[in-house]
Formats: sequence, structure tokens, C-alpha cells
Amino acid sequence: MITSMTNADILEETYSFGEIITSSEVFHIYMKAKQQLEQDKEAQEMIGNFRHLKEKYDEVQRFGKYHPDFKTVTKDVREAKRQLDTHPSIADFKKAEKELEQLLGEVSMIIADAVSPNIKVPSGNPFFDQGGCGGGCGSGGSCGCS
Repeated sequence: MITSMTNADILEETYSFGEIITSSEVFHIYMKAKQQLEQDKEAQEMIGNFRHLKEKYDEVQRFGKYHPDFKTVTKDVREAKRQLDTHPSIADFKKAEKELEQLLGEVSMIIADAVSPNIKVPSGNPFFDQGGCGGGCGSGGSCGCS
């Protein structure tokens, strides 16, 4: 007699698997970086300033280069973004976030491949996006995707 798992069994196993991931070193590093970022007043101020500039940028983008503040706002957003990217707690958080994302992407690929090699899992990482056309399905249909 062949036995199979019910949906409830699969969900229960999934929750157990989630606990394994949340007890991993990668997850703990991510949570520590997140907590440090949340407690960093300077970083939070910079993020708030960037959000404000981003709202201005979105308004300017509606009119494009014809908006009188286009160059100024665009320059300010680029500078603020550069400051955000180089701030230590923000950079640490982004690195930890990327590593956790990579772990989850790898796990997703392994699970999908275990079910069927035809299951597509978007990873955003060309290393894991094997096969296909490489240019996406918007490349004019030459990739053979359907």
C-alpha cells in the first residue's frame, strides 16, 4: 500500500522547515542587522530624508526633464542614495538581507527541483536561473518560451 501525505501533513512539515530556517545563522545575522538598523537614529533619519526626497522625485518624474527642479531633485536623490548605501548599519543590513534572500532562493530551487525539473522558480540570480533564453520572455520570442 502506497501512503501519501495529506495537505495538513505537508503544511506541518513546512512549518517545521520554517523553524529550521529561522534558527539558522544566516537568519540570526539578518535579525541582528535589522535590529541594529532600527536602533540607529542617524540611519533612520537618513532613511526618512530619502523617503521625502523620493516623494519629490516621483512628483518630478511625472513631468520629466521639463520640470523646473528636475536636475536638482535627481541629483539630491542620487546623493542621498549613495549616503544610504555607504552607511555602516544600512550596508550591514543590506548584506545580511541579500544572504538570507540567497538562502531562501537556494532552498526554493531545491524544493522545486525535487518536485519537477520543469518548475520555474524566479530567483533574480542568473546563477540559479538556468536554461531559458537569458534575456527574459520580452526578447521578441526568440527564446522559445511559451
